[in-house]
Amino acid sequence: MSSQPDISVLVPVLNEETHIRETVAAMQSQELGDRTLELVFADGRSDDRTKQILEQMAQDDDRIVVVDNPARTTAAGLNAALGHARGQYVARMDAHAFFPPRYLAAGIERLERGDDVVWVAGPVVPRGNGGVSSGVALALGTRLGVGASKKWRMNDPNARASDEIELDTGVFAGVWRRETVDRLGGWDADWPVNQDSELAARVHAEGGRIICLPEMAAEYIPRDRLKTLWRQYWRHGFYRAKTGSRHPTSLRRTHLLPPSVVATAALSIAGPRPLRRLGRVGLVTYGGALAAASLAEARNAPPRHAALLPPVLATMHLAWGIGFITGLARFGTPWAAILRLLSSR
Repeated sequence: MSSQPDISVLVPVLNEETHIRETVAAMQSQELGDRTLELVFADGRSDDRTKQILEQMAQDDDRIVVVDNPARTTAAGLNAALGHARGQYVARMDAHAFFPPRYLAAGIERLERGDDVVWVAGPVVPRGNGGVSSGVALALGTRLGVGASKKWRMNDPNARASDEIELDTGVFAGVWRRETVDRLGGWDADWPVNQDSELAARVHAEGGRIICLPEMAAEYIPRDRLKTLWRQYWRHGFYRAKTGSRHPTSLRRTHLLPPSVVATAALSIAGPRPLRRLGRVGLVTYGGALAAASLAEARNAPPRHAALLPPVLATMHLAWGIGFITGLARFGTPWAAILRLLSSR
């Protein structure tokens, strides 16, 4: 592409050969009118054919640029792609997601309104493509699966495209002016996970607003094995603790629930006798909540997917909670933030 594009899409990739052609095709189909785009893929030295597939696609579409990401992490990949981006606007897209045709156009149009909104994103709609993956998608449609995070809010059929949802640090992808990301220094490479939340905390710290537009809803493909789901959520919890230590106001009350489940489980096994009894009552109550969620979802979902809800939710909660506690031990406990959350109504 010889002329400067209007928007550069930044896409970190690592071992994505299963879905990469489909996701790139969706990115190529973005409806931008007279605006132009480039797609900058930062490959983390994939062990599969991801890079070869992208390079083949680049031969047929000069909007595709493939760059190297030797650090292999998402934040490093985003920064590597940003270093090659030439657009006035930049957007992050994920190789595990499918974005609607007007995702980029809607984000740019909202930024051009000229108020204090500096980050425009959309809700995430989980789409399962297998047994466990479908169970995770179902879990992410429940309160127990997402807590108070608004980024997972499902599309409301009565919502208008112009409706806006204010976001805290629970964000997914998005569109920015290039100057905004440059001013913030890009993504912090010390955050292999939770890098968008850390960046969002810096946006809020300087008074910027982050909004979510229903028409920008993106479909996300969850993990399809409990082992990989556990690893994913452990890392999310670990780095959320790091984000909370760096940015105490980024913590929500619901962030304390998974570590509370872990503490309850530990007390039921190794605590003093009165606390063991209390812990066991807590675990029975927790198990009842998981069973109730499964029964509620069974009304509208295939029974085999609803049956997966208890193990999927328990995996998410325990992994995130253990990761969070481990992160607090590693990065320090933001006691002021935790006390504020516990005392607030």
